[in-house]
Amino acid sequence: MGQDLSSYLDGLLHADYLTYWDYIHLDTLLSLQNPKTQFPDEKIFIIYHQITELYFKLILNEIEQLAFDDEIDADRFLIRLNRINRYLLHLVDSFDVMIDGMDQKQFLNFRMSLLPASGFQSAQIRMFEISCTDLLNLVEESKRPEMEKESLDEMYNYLYWKRGATELATGKKTLTLKQFENKYSGEFLQLANKYKSENIWKKYESHYKSADQAPEIVETLKKLDQLSNVQWRLAHYKSAVRYLQRDPEVIAATGGTNWQKYLPPRFQRVIFFPALWSQEEKDNWGKSWVDETVFKK
Repeated sequence: MGQDLSSYLDGLLHADYLTYWDYIHLDTLLSLQNPKTQFPDEKIFIIYHQITELYFKLILNEIEQLAFDDEIDADRFLIRLNRINRYLLHLVDSFDVMIDGMDQKQFLNFRMSLLPASGFQSAQIRMFEISCTDLLNLVEESKRPEMEKESLDEMYNYLYWKRGATELATGKKTLTLKQFENKYSGEFLQLANKYKSENIWKKYESHYKSADQAPEIVETLKKLDQLSNVQWRLAHYKSAVRYLQRDPEVIAATGGTNWQKYLPPRFQRVIFFPALWSQEEKDNWGKSWVDETVFKK
């Protein structure tokens, strides 16, 4: 810098030592839980969702580097995919906190005080999906054939998750969905354009499909697909079954989402990397996991 090094060293003599609590802003972090009711288990609900958002922030950090780091090679591509899968596996395994970790009566009481907020409104989950695959694969299944040549803006109108927050009787958007779209639609479309040619699938197709590591990469991509679109969704489904009745009248406790139709993987058949799966596997997407894990068949 053309300046005297000793002057900078003298300045360090007067600087405070870095502490753990200051470095991770521990006091701030522990002050971010603000329950809206007097039910103790609401704090579990808040903390778990905050932990989930931090994990998705880690996942998006990996995808950003995987997609836009010009120096990445097949080995590092695989390393980052495995990191993503490790985070997803932690999320799936940790969902027992939600399934068995709260008192059912407390949950149903405090949850009704949080309307219309819902975990459905997690923007990072949608960002994760958009950065993994072509947007067409996130369009609701019945609309995909007619959307193949449409613009991203048009595809966005038919993304599968929008059907998960519509009123059963009228088919109209719930307030939960309206709030979510008003806040994030512009950001989602911008991200879809950013990742149109740089999402995980496109990077595999253009750079690593013929690499020596291709077979291992394929298995890792399939694991990512299963963790994201079967096991993660199934964990949510098990939680909903645990705390909520199966009747439409209690759907309000999820913020208005139609969880019976929205959460089971085999109903949505969202698959990030469909070219890696056989037709039979796609036709029965998630069915075996639901049978084994929920219905114990």
